[in-house]
Amino acid sequence: MPAIELMNRRIQMDENAFASIRILKVKPSIAGSQHHYKYSLAYVVNGECIMRYDNERGKGDHKHIDGQE
Repeated sequence: MPAIELMNRRIQMDENAFASIRILKVKPSIAGSQHHYKYSLAYVVNGECIMRYDNERGKGDHKHIDGQE
């Protein structure tokens, strides 16, 4: 089953900052996650990702804060 895009949005917070939200419904689930969603929520300032929550194959649900995973 192909992924179904539920949301893909970029929200401008300031002249040099934005939030990005992407959610896909997937089947089967991503290895390491217990749900059927592939997602990413990021906050970017001056081209640098300050905070991101996402899930990846093998890693499952995790976060990135100031370059640290």
